[in-house]
Amino acid sequence: MLKNSIKLYKKKTRKSSELFKKSKKLHVNGVHHNIRFFEPYPFIVKSSKGKFLVDVDSNKYVDYWMGHWSLILGHSPKNVKVNARKQLENGWMHGTVSKNSIELSEKISKAIPVAEKIRYASTGTEATMYAIRLARTITKRNTIAKVDGGWHGYTTDLLKTVNWPFNKSESNGLTDEKHIKSLPFNDLENSIKILKSIKNDLAAVIIEPVLGGGGCIPATKDYLLGMEEFCHKNNSLFILDEIVTGFRFRYGCMYNIMGLDPDIVTLGKIVGGGFPIGVISGKSEFMKFANTSKFSKSNRAYIGGGTFSANPLSMMAGNSTLNMIKKKGGKLYQKLNGLGRETRKIIDKKFDGSVITTGTGSLFLTHFLDNQIYEINNASDAAKCNIKKLHDYHFHMLANNGIFFLPGKLGAYSDEHTKYDMNQMLKATDQYLTTFKK
Repeated sequence: MLKNSIKLYKKKTRKSSELFKKSKKLHVNGVHHNIRFFEPYPFIVKSSKGKFLVDVDSNKYVDYWMGHWSLILGHSPKNVKVNARKQLENGWMHGTVSKNSIELSEKISKAIPVAEKIRYASTGTEATMYAIRLARTITKRNTIAKVDGGWHGYTTDLLKTVNWPFNKSESNGLTDEKHIKSLPFNDLENSIKILKSIKNDLAAVIIEPVLGGGGCIPATKDYLLGMEEFCHKNNSLFILDEIVTGFRFRYGCMYNIMGLDPDIVTLGKIVGGGFPIGVISGKSEFMKFANTSKFSKSNRAYIGGGTFSANPLSMMAGNSTLNMIKKKGGKLYQKLNGLGRETRKIIDKKFDGSVITTGTGSLFLTHFLDNQIYEINNASDAAKCNIKKLHDYHFHMLANNGIFFLPGKLGAYSDEHTKYDMNQMLKATDQYLTTFKK
């Protein structure tokens, strides 16, 4: 079954195959982000527009990976492209403060009340790294708590318990693991027990409202409220990583609708409009510790941002994207969240109880149940499912139907997708099921 799909894929992607051989000679494993590699080799993209990726063999794919879920308006939306071109005429790297950054920050702070002060970086990894440094500076404590399966980028501070089995180190070269404590996601009672055991040195808890890489699993409201309550009573910071969820389900963050009051919120992806960005935002009383004009070396959190932080092109793309999202208003989110909700429901029905499709809003991921797993509440449940079947399902649609999910990763709807695309994906699911039965 899968052999036929691989054979067809190889036949369709001969130019990609040859180019990827060159890429492997030049680049580590041929890629620049570990998850972008998949067997037998990833296709090489030539162009993208709307909901489509086009590879060097001129194959056209309906894309549900959508630039690591960052392209909520689709690939190369007209308004962003036009404004980016205008910015290119005025320079794309100034190395000074730009008007664009002020305008983008005004939009973010109005949509996200906790973002009283903002500093930009170029990646989500940098944003979470700096948030952790800020928390340790403010509290004068060292320990950071995160959840099993929580992904906060490649920063050494947080690269722990990302992938199953969670008791093994994620990498060599990590020096700070003793100061990172892991919590069982959506298990408030046991999480609080762990937090109590480290409370005297707990600088912060950092958590995603929806686990992205950990299985597209939403946190329960009670779990998040319990984590926040403990942090605030313990004078620890409560940090929400909304790099995936910010502006994904509504114009703003998830925390607003969950009754939460985080101290720091990290953003990325959508707010960059497809250009490099990371955002550290939060309450003035905490963000002020990054002010090098007021604090000495021994009392400050040195948050630089890097050469390309707040570059005018990323700021312009972010401005254009948020302008378009706000202009489209609630209809955009009604459409996208509706597509996601219907997709999860129908996929589960088609597989007749053998899968659970998790997610919320426009995000979704199908888990093939195995090893007596009957529900998906955390990353451990997700990891114990049949990952190979998920890869086979995604690859079957890629090779046979021109539908692209990065194998094993969650899918995201964009404004360019329609109900027709959803129905085509569901037809491809029917084909997969028919082939599987054979």
